[in-house]
Amino acid sequence: MQLSSGKANIQRKSLESLERLNNEYKWAKFEVIFTSGKGKEENLIRTSLSRFPPGLGGGRSPAGFPGGPPGVGTIQEVTVNQSLLAPLNLEIDPNIQQVRKDEKEQIKTLNNKFASFIDKVRFLEQQNKVLETKWTLLQEQGQKNNSSKSNLDPLFEAYINNLRRQLANLLNERGRMDGELKNMQDLVEDFKNKYEEEINRRTAAENEFVVLKKDVDAAYMNKVELEAKVDALKVSAAPTCFPQELAQLSAQVSDTAVILSMDNNRDLDLSSIIAEVKAQYEDIANRSRAEAEAWYQTKFEELQATAGKHGDDLRNTKGEISELNRLIQRIRSEIENTRNQCATLQTAIGDSEERGELALKDAKAKMIDLEDALQKAKADMARQLREYQELMNVKLALDIEIATYRKLLEGEESRWEQNPCVKIVSKTSSSKKSIKSQSLKNATESE
Repeated sequence: MQLSSGKANIQRKSLESLERLNNEYKWAKFEVIFTSGKGKEENLIRTSLSRFPPGLGGGRSPAGFPGGPPGVGTIQEVTVNQSLLAPLNLEIDPNIQQVRKDEKEQIKTLNNKFASFIDKVRFLEQQNKVLETKWTLLQEQGQKNNSSKSNLDPLFEAYINNLRRQLANLLNERGRMDGELKNMQDLVEDFKNKYEEEINRRTAAENEFVVLKKDVDAAYMNKVELEAKVDALKVSAAPTCFPQELAQLSAQVSDTAVILSMDNNRDLDLSSIIAEVKAQYEDIANRSRAEAEAWYQTKFEELQATAGKHGDDLRNTKGEISELNRLIQRIRSEIENTRNQCATLQTAIGDSEERGELALKDAKAKMIDLEDALQKAKADMARQLREYQELMNVKLALDIEIATYRKLLEGEESRWEQNPCVKIVSKTSSSKKSIKSQSLKNATESE
């Protein structure tokens, strides 16, 4: 864009300069003042000189007047210009120095732009060489890879196959661990059922123990009450029973007396007999009490032994359940770790596949970008060379035009110098169409 805009500016400025020079040269009006030689009367003759082709000179009339058509020997019609009677106004355009300065600045700017354009062309040539070198290296590397068949595809395939094998092993391990987990869950469920059965048995035993304890307590209370009743009955029945017993004893004694009547040496001792009977009853009551207490004590000990045995079984079952819980937790942690490893490996496989695909796509994209950049660089270089050639052609054309106008001005000056009787006067009809012959001469000399 900068080169095209610079080219357009150069062409536009060149055309403006050529048009300005052409207008100044076309609009130049030269007024020739001469004396006829007859008296003091002066005839003012104005001849309008337009363009003079280089090398022709403009021709002369038979009377020696300049300005006639070339190759014609007659005098043209002469008209008197009354405006020439006014005082002459010989001025130099004050803007000519500014115009010359602007033109020099434009030439300097164009030279700087041309130098920067040359530098840019050289830089692009260097970049083109660098891109060509990179392209050559890439082609050589591609040829080496194609010749040795050691590109990245087999490596990625081998890595992906290895990851797939690891995934298959992990899936098999996962299936085995799932089977073990199922077995352990079944075992835990079995132990849980056994534990619940033992809990139910213990609860039933405890309930039975409570019932038996209540029965023992009730039996003991009944025993105490019965003993109290026996004592009370003994106390209450003693007055009623003693006469009957005395009667019975009396009858026995009478019988014994009959028997003992034969032995007069022995006497009847009722107190000892009563004491003996009382001792026998007490012995019977004590034996009954001891037997009941022994039976209840045995039953209580049996219940305690049964409760202790169930307690030991319960403690053992609790220990086994806690051990199984720890085993379940360990297996669950191992399963969780295995699942995490499986997920990590699957993620790694996906990432590796994505990275491989991205690497291949990136390599292909870089190859395409390098090819596009190379083609673009070649196209830019060709375009810049064409623009450079066009600019050189424009510069050559401008140099030719400048040389042509310079020769034209030099030819006009030499022709005017050959006519000493001719005076050059500038006519200021308007600010835009004023004749600047002296300014053009000074500009030509300065150039």
